[in-house]
Amino acid sequence: MRVLLIGANGYIGRFVADRLLADPAVQLTALGRGDDADVRFDLATGSPGALTRFLDAVHPGVVINCAGATRGGARDLTRHNTVAVATVCEALRRSGCGARLVQIGCGSEYGPSQPGSSTAEDAVPRPGGPYGVSKLAATELVLGSGLDAVVLRVFSPAGPGTPAGSPLGRLAEAMRRAMQSGDGELKLGGLGVQRDFIDVRDVARAVHAASLSAAQGVINIGSGRAVRLRDAAAVLARVAGYGGALHELDAPPGPLRAAIGHPRAESDHAVPVAYPYPDGCGSWQQADVRTARDRLGWRPRINLEESLADIWMEAACRI
Repeated sequence: MRVLLIGANGYIGRFVADRLLADPAVQLTALGRGDDADVRFDLATGSPGALTRFLDAVHPGVVINCAGATRGGARDLTRHNTVAVATVCEALRRSGCGARLVQIGCGSEYGPSQPGSSTAEDAVPRPGGPYGVSKLAATELVLGSGLDAVVLRVFSPAGPGTPAGSPLGRLAEAMRRAMQSGDGELKLGGLGVQRDFIDVRDVARAVHAASLSAAQGVINIGSGRAVRLRDAAAVLARVAGYGGALHELDAPPGPLRAAIGHPRAESDHAVPVAYPYPDGCGSWQQADVRTARDRLGWRPRINLEESLADIWMEAACRI
C-alpha cells in the first residue's frame, strides 16, 4: 500500500510515520515543508494543480494529512488548517489516483460541553475559538468533498514529544525548574480544567487503522475519560519524584491569560491565572469513543501515567 503522509515532522505526524514504517506492507512517502521531507511542498501556498501532478506521479492509495497549525492568529490558522485542506481535497478530486483521505481533526471543533457528558460524533459543533473554527471548516470541506474520506477528531494528545509550550509541557517544565532550584512549593494555576488525554502513540495506531478501513465521516479518538489537570499534576509529581507541595492559585477577577506555573518569587497578584487550555472548550471535555471501537476496532492502550512519565523524561533531560 502506497501512503502519502503530509506533516510527517509534526507532533502527531512523527508517530504516524513510525507506525507506518513498522508495517512492511506500507510504502511511505512524506510530503512537507522541511528539508527532510521526501517531497517539499507547502499546502498553505502551493496550488492544487501542482499537488495533483505529484499525486498522479506517485499514485498513493491513501493520503494522511497530519499537517496544521495550533497557534497563531485567525489568518494563519485559516491558511494552515483550512486553505491547506481545501488544496488537498481539490488535488485529490482532480487526480486519477483515487486515494482515500485520512484527515486529522481535533476535539476543539466541538467547543464547550456539559460537565459529566461524553461528546459523540453527532454533537453539534460549537467551537469556542479560531483554532477550533479553522479545524471545523477543514472537516466540513473533507466531508463535502465527495472523496473516500474519514476525519479523526483527536482530543488532547499526550506522551513523548509533547510540545514544551503545551499545557502538560508547561506543567512538566515548571516542575523541572522547581526541582532544579530546590523549591519546596510549586505554584500552579488553572488546574480545574478537565480534558480527555490520549497518548500520541495510540493516536498513531488509530490513524493506521483508519487508513486500512472503509470507515467514513467523523470518528472521535480519545481515552473516553476526562481527567482533572490537578490530578495529572499529582501523577506527574509522583513519577518525577517531586516531594514539594503543589499550591493551586485561584483566578483573580478581570482579564485572564493562560498560566500554569511561575517562579515562587513572584507574588500571587502579579501572575494572572486562567484555564491553561486555550482551545475554547471550557472546563470539561470527554470523548465518546464507541465509534472508534466499532468501526476501526481501536481502543486506547497506554494509560495517562505512562504518557506523563514520558513527558517528564524529556523535560528532565532538557538543559
